[in-house]
Amino acid sequence: MATRRIQRTEESRRLLVTAAAELFAEKGYQRTSFIDIADKAGISRGSIPWHFGNKLGLLEAVIDDQIDVVLTASTLPAGERSSDPLDEVMGFMRRPVTRLFITLLAEAVEVGSPIREHYARLHAALRESVLARISEATLPAGTAPEAFAVVLVGALIGVHAQWRVSPEAVDLDAVHATLRVLLPAGLK
Repeated sequence: MATRRIQRTEESRRLLVTAAAELFAEKGYQRTSFIDIADKAGISRGSIPWHFGNKLGLLEAVIDDQIDVVLTASTLPAGERSSDPLDEVMGFMRRPVTRLFITLLAEAVEVGSPIREHYARLHAALRESVLARISEATLPAGTAPEAFAVVLVGALIGVHAQWRVSPEAVDLDAVHATLRVLLPAGLK
């Protein structure tokens, strides 16, 4: 009996996190209500504070979920990871939920934003993912791995933002091919 209840609780939590991620991506954090999330998840809105405490707690769960996706891909042993990390990144960027990152960025840059710290954790996870791959790469002489990670994550966030804003003006396949040429051996 307890196992079934635990399964239902986990399923409810998963449905709420998925619905919130989609709505935060579509409408933004500030403009998404408990009612919106509960309706999309098909779960009582009273479940949200029960599972997460408040809306910020739900956002934390959404961001943690996305960080887990990023870190899981980067921390797999080399034999279990995609042989092409660039393919991984470009594929991840095309996922509909990644629109969330652009929506949250606009809110996170505001001083005093309740999501600023959480978004900074997401950026740190992305940099950590790049750093995990650098050990297999040959960087140009004099290139600090940490600085390279900042530059690469920043470039990818910029490409992603441009593509989400003007998909007709940004050819992701061409960007992918260009990055393949520009990136050091071991990161291609």
